[in-house]
Amino acid sequence: MKTLSATFRPLYRQVRSMIERALEDGEWAPGEAIPSEIELASRFDVSQGTVRKAVQSLAAENLLVRRQGKGTFVATHTEEKASNFRFLRIRRNDGRAEYPKSRLVGLRRARASAEAARLLAVRTGDPVFVLRRVLEYGGVPAVLDEITLPAALFRGMTRERCAAYPGSMYGFFETEFGVRMLRADERLHAIAADAESARLLQVPVGTPLLAVERVAYTYGERPVELRRGLCTTRREHYWNALT
Repeated sequence: MKTLSATFRPLYRQVRSMIERALEDGEWAPGEAIPSEIELASRFDVSQGTVRKAVQSLAAENLLVRRQGKGTFVATHTEEKASNFRFLRIRRNDGRAEYPKSRLVGLRRARASAEAARLLAVRTGDPVFVLRRVLEYGGVPAVLDEITLPAALFRGMTRERCAAYPGSMYGFFETEFGVRMLRADERLHAIAADAESARLLQVPVGTPLLAVERVAYTYGERPVELRRGLCTTRREHYWNALT
């Protein structure tokens, strides 16, 4: 049993922090059920209601998944519902819920630029992997992604390994490297297609593209992915739900 500290933080927030620490330490693997509320209440020496509130707050942020009659499970990017549409913001204009097909363009090892180092909280010149892929809807290119990853977290990354994985990119990171993406910050602006992006996206040079820059974070608010996507809007749009 762990003792909670005398602090001004609400008790359920302290319990939440302990559960999150256990998740980060890998005590329960992605997709695995966590102990019951009664067991956790005994472990932390708190009421079941306090545990329930802590679990609900983690479920609201997609770290846990509650299943009626089955229990509470560690969220995973390998589940279709979680992996396909939680982080996907480019949708078809016709409303069809299609997950795009990913085509790997290239993977190389590089040194972190000053900007990438700042966004990924590493040192300038640290080794990184730079992955490029095209996402296609109905066989038509829609997004050109450039993904920068700290090499220290993705040892053993190869083009063949990446191309062979059948699921989502975040499922690949989680399953193959144990890196879970929990949340992301994005910013958007418009740019004109240069020769390279125009060729890969099959649009004329100068075509307006939506540029989406994303920094994804794992436990402890640690940045682990820098993604820059160039998106056409001929058949697609950027979608977000504000609550």
